[in-house]
Amino acid sequence: MDGMTLNLSTPKILARIEDGIGWLTFNQPEKRNAISLEMWEAVAAAAQRFAQDPAVRVVVMHGAGGKAFASGADISQFEKLRDSAEAEAKYSAVSAAARKALEELGKPLIAMVNGFCIGGGCATAMVADIRITAEDGRFGIPAAKLGVAYAWHSLRRLVSLVGPAMAKEIMFTGRFLDAQEALRAGLVNRVVPVDQLETVVREMAMTIARNAPLSIRASKEGIDQIAGEPSQIDQSRFEALYRACFDSADYAEGRAAFMAKRPPTFNGA
Repeated sequence: MDGMTLNLSTPKILARIEDGIGWLTFNQPEKRNAISLEMWEAVAAAAQRFAQDPAVRVVVMHGAGGKAFASGADISQFEKLRDSAEAEAKYSAVSAAARKALEELGKPLIAMVNGFCIGGGCATAMVADIRITAEDGRFGIPAAKLGVAYAWHSLRRLVSLVGPAMAKEIMFTGRFLDAQEALRAGLVNRVVPVDQLETVVREMAMTIARNAPLSIRASKEGIDQIAGEPSQIDQSRFEALYRACFDSADYAEGRAAFMAKRPPTFNGA
């Protein structure tokens, strides 16, 4: 149902559905959208709701306030919740579950970045299929400045995007990359003016939402497997999605629309 707002456990994560787009908002602008434990839990819940709702064709995640996408974990919780390896393991399990829920959407995920995209925020943006940043975007992983380590899956994603040499520079120095350097490194897909960011992302999301969901899902599955861990490849899963496209009503609709020279209407079946 379009125009629907989802009820979550904290107002610091907002979720709504509008015109086939699921909007996920990190809503703690007073802390540059630093992500607390409760926020991670709400992200997982929102992602699961989006995944289950056939009305949602694409998801966009972004930060409130215009100053940050997300500036990483909420450091004010470190003393209480991340003060040892054991406590860190419990905390990381929650944040990892949130990112896994985003990974398992089965639908395109776009990160719309304003301002700071740091640490755990950068790790979350890297889960997205597409990253669009405004010219004020700032990217970094200051783990070495805090004495912490970055999780394996996040490091793997970083290396897959920017390569091992640039990943080492980012991790060893903890420095920030501006939007243009992030683009050159391969960390983002596109850089746009600040005042055009939402328009560009909305237009892209609407284009994706109008396309055939089964076709997009097959492409996403195949590309994710090709780019992912070799041990996780399950080509039979991709082949099932591939065959489903050619048996679908959407394929018949696509052919009919092409012949009639009209826009197709896809239903995901």
